Amino acid sequence: MALFGIFNKKKKEKLDEGLEKTKQNVFQKLTKAVAGKTTVDDDVLDNLEEVLITSDVGVATTVKIIDRIEARVAKDKYLSAKELDKILKEEIAKLLDENNSNNFNPTFETKDGNPYVIMVVGVNGVGKTTTIGKLAYQFKKSGKKVYIGAADTFRAAAVDQIEIWSKRVGVPLVKQKMGSDPASVAFEAVKVAKENKADVVIIDTAGRLHNKVNLMNELSKIKRVMQKFIPDAPHEVLLVLDGSTGQNAFEQAKQFTKATEVNALALTKLDGTAKGGVVIGISDQFKIPVKYIGIGEQMEDLQIFNKEEFVDSLFGK
Repeated sequence: MALFGIFNKKKKEKLDEGLEKTKQNVFQKLTKAVAGKTTVDDDVLDNLEEVLITSDVGVATTVKIIDRIEARVAKDKYLSAKELDKILKEEIAKLLDENNSNNFNPTFETKDGNPYVIMVVGVNGVGKTTTIGKLAYQFKKSGKKVYIGAADTFRAAAVDQIEIWSKRVGVPLVKQKMGSDPASVAFEAVKVAKENKADVVIIDTAGRLHNKVNLMNELSKIKRVMQKFIPDAPHEVLLVLDGSTGQNAFEQAKQFTKATEVNALALTKLDGTAKGGVVIGISDQFKIPVKYIGIGEQMEDLQIFNKEEFVDSLFGK
């Protein structure tokens, strides 16, 4: 089964608007970095390094970008400061490309007519529930049959919150009482979804358990139990990170990638922050593709990540 054309293409203006705070932050610093310079020299590179680090790109990724630009300077012998914007965009786009953050064509293949299972992970407060609601809305809008599984049974009101979204979007919710075994909820959700010939089932999970070992064990158990009914589930483990937390998002990514096999990222709340550079660093450091970015409160404001448009919005004049 293939699912095509899940999202309508968003206008570039909305992306530009959502990344405006980060763009202003980066652009103003970049302007200062090249002020009075005619060539890309050591001073410009040192200043650029500071711009990227203070824009939450991260030290390791910044060093990698600077090394690449230095190689370009050495190869081309002469690069004007005016060309720096273009070079920077090219090198960052290449970096994202290497980390598989390509322009996603959301075509999901599953075996034997099973629904496509997305397990959503992330700490509390990052916008996980909202992301699930927006995904469900956009899948449904494209004509797909969607189910949600409320497997975050630890946090007070978590089930209530996801239920509000399911009613708002108009998709069925599989839930059990507070404190129920999350794996049991996930199993029931994929079972009911398959029996009702759903296209997609989205499983919410607890954002925080007692410790990392418990988190790892719980997520592993959810996967094992779902696989009893759908052997290759989950097809996608989507880690939701709050882009506005900057470097804290790195630590969250580190913990969750240790706890489970994350294969896609969603960066939320980018419209309210100047820390949008974190998207570049996290993709590079964890070698996990960024699939979605959140740039607003509306249902349509969860966009499929497009590396060229993102870089252009971030560094374009």
